[in-house]
Amino acid sequence: MRPLCILPILMLIASGQDVVFKTETRLVEVYATVHDQHGRYVDGLTSEQFRVLDEGEVQSIVAFESQGSALSCALVLDTTGSMQNTLPLVKNAAVSLIDELRAGDSVAVYGFSTSLNLLQDFTEDRAAAKRALLRTRASGATALFDALAQVTRDISKRQGKKVIVVFTDGADNASVLRAQSAIIRAKKCGIPIYTVAEGEALESKELLNQLRSIAEGSAGVFYEAKKNADIGPIFRDILASLQHTYMLTYKPPAVDGSKWRVIKLSLVSPTDCRIRAKEGYFP
Repeated sequence: MRPLCILPILMLIASGQDVVFKTETRLVEVYATVHDQHGRYVDGLTSEQFRVLDEGEVQSIVAFESQGSALSCALVLDTTGSMQNTLPLVKNAAVSLIDELRAGDSVAVYGFSTSLNLLQDFTEDRAAAKRALLRTRASGATALFDALAQVTRDISKRQGKKVIVVFTDGADNASVLRAQSAIIRAKKCGIPIYTVAEGEALESKELLNQLRSIAEGSAGVFYEAKKNADIGPIFRDILASLQHTYMLTYKPPAVDGSKWRVIKLSLVSPTDCRIRAKEGYFP
């Protein structure tokens, strides 16, 4: 272990200069979409209308972003060899999603096969993102879970609202990381992950359950594209969800250990709405 060097600090104190010690405070981000009794999105809510319980205890909301706040979106597309026929349709749908992002939103484009490739880092330049997307080619095996873990690490560093959209057409056959580890990491991250399965992926009940668990555990949504015509509407539905998402942040209670903690999010008013939000987190 390297010894703590206190001499520079003592010298600053002796000279009368202020010494500032900084510590990191862990915060929990809770993403939520709200629907009325007719399934319509409910916009315009304020932080005072939400109530957050952490293991049954009411928490104070320290930050709040409405559905109109800027968003960082990571598009993670399967570019393996089996995507040869479907990839053009996915590209077109993803281009439409990028075009519909709002001013101030950022997007990054990733492709994964045997390894993860960052095709375009987070940018507000729609043209640059679309160029990167259209350059993708289909080849290689499928390292889905490794790719998801890396993207989760990348996007976690960004401020504000964040989301990951993953499209795959086959079971993972090249990852070092196991499915359960990827699911746990997704839950720890707490960022909504929207997963879309297509093609050969629909033939694996195990993979579908894994993708569903990743999405639902992170307050995202799981989709099945059973035919090519489903891809466009699915991406439009994802976009609508992204544009109606709130983010609430609170400082969690100080606890020992790493036991899963249950979150319950509700509305003080109106009380007849349905909320989709993550159900807990690992400290």
